[in-house]
Amino acid sequence: MSTESAVDTHERTAAARQTQILTLEVVVPVYNEQVSLGPCIHRLHAYLSDQLRYPFRITIADNASTDDTLAIAQDLAGLFDEVRVVHLPEKGRGGALKAVWGTSQAQVLAYMDVDLSTDLAALLPLVAPLISGHSDVAIGTRLARGARVTRGPKREFVSRSYNLLLRGTLGARFSDAQCGFKAIRSDAAAQLLPLVEDTGWFFDTELLVLAQRAGLRIHEVPVDWVDDPDSRVDIFATAAADVKGIARLGSALVRGRLPLADVRAALSRNELESQTPGVPVGLTRQVIRFGLIGAASTLAYLVLFLAFSAVVGSQAANFLALLLTAIFNTGANRRLTFGVTGSHELGRHHGQGLLVFGLALAITSGSLAILHATGSQSVAVEVVVLVAANLVATIFRFLALRHWVFRGRRQIPGPREEAASERVTAATEGA
Repeated sequence: MSTESAVDTHERTAAARQTQILTLEVVVPVYNEQVSLGPCIHRLHAYLSDQLRYPFRITIADNASTDDTLAIAQDLAGLFDEVRVVHLPEKGRGGALKAVWGTSQAQVLAYMDVDLSTDLAALLPLVAPLISGHSDVAIGTRLARGARVTRGPKREFVSRSYNLLLRGTLGARFSDAQCGFKAIRSDAAAQLLPLVEDTGWFFDTELLVLAQRAGLRIHEVPVDWVDDPDSRVDIFATAAADVKGIARLGSALVRGRLPLADVRAALSRNELESQTPGVPVGLTRQVIRFGLIGAASTLAYLVLFLAFSAVVGSQAANFLALLLTAIFNTGANRRLTFGVTGSHELGRHHGQGLLVFGLALAITSGSLAILHATGSQSVAVEVVVLVAANLVATIFRFLALRHWVFRGRRQIPGPREEAASERVTAATEGA
């Protein structure tokens, strides 16, 4: 065999081996989408065939459809070699993604909504940093600069409010949690998917928060997005489920029940948070815990205020609601934010906490007094003013608790400190 023939044979063998490596798998979760499914898959397949130079596969994840969606999906799989169908007995976008992503052999895993609200031109910018290894997770965002979005004011308000809530409660640094246009590297998915509990719409948020906490790089792509007028998503039911998800995930993070240090180690990601110059170790964790407790306290305060104000008036209701929530807030921050346990100095801590409560009372009562001086008696306006006043009081409360009430107290250990402590304990016991 000549040298030239040997080189040709080697190149053909290498090319054949390359085609066996599945680079990208795009999942399209569907439930009763017999009208939209065909056009979606035809457009997606044509785009990937024309634009992507890597092997790809499109997986239609049928979530227990009751119309002709499954039959149409099977016809599409027979038409295109790169299309397959996975039928799931239960509804839930998150469950569909976990089922398909969890068994995929592709290097990069993506998904998009069947209505193709996101322009497909954003797909290559979405997956390119993952294929190259630069990033671990990629999301399409409708809320970042450069995005072009067409949708109604109600959905715009809900979307922005939800992402603002995530920033305040879970410390989210990504801009858009719920855009149905995301991708993740398979090695990152293998570590994170077992930790994600939600099987519905909160799946995206939970995955992103865990990715961020594990130190993974999240790439954002501003997208062109047009709202689907035929969308059957129940906004209020989804919002309620998301709030429950935030509470559950926040509780797990506060209690340190998620092995994110193991994920970080498995993927060789350094914890940059504790290496930031000028930021005390543990401060970020304290702020997050304080924010979660503060959100719960504010919600409890509003419920108590509205209940008491109908009986004893606004000022007395403000006093009672603040007193009760201040006791809860001090106790919760004592244990969860600043890591103080046991009864030692418990009385002093609550006494100082009540003095801090006095400051909050002065701020909120003063705000009410100024409002009433203008002649306004609207309960709705009172609630808005009190929420704003409580935000100001919250900043002072955190500074007072950190630098006065619990000054010198030990900080909640992070995953790295907990792991080190466990190693020291094990070594001591072994000795």
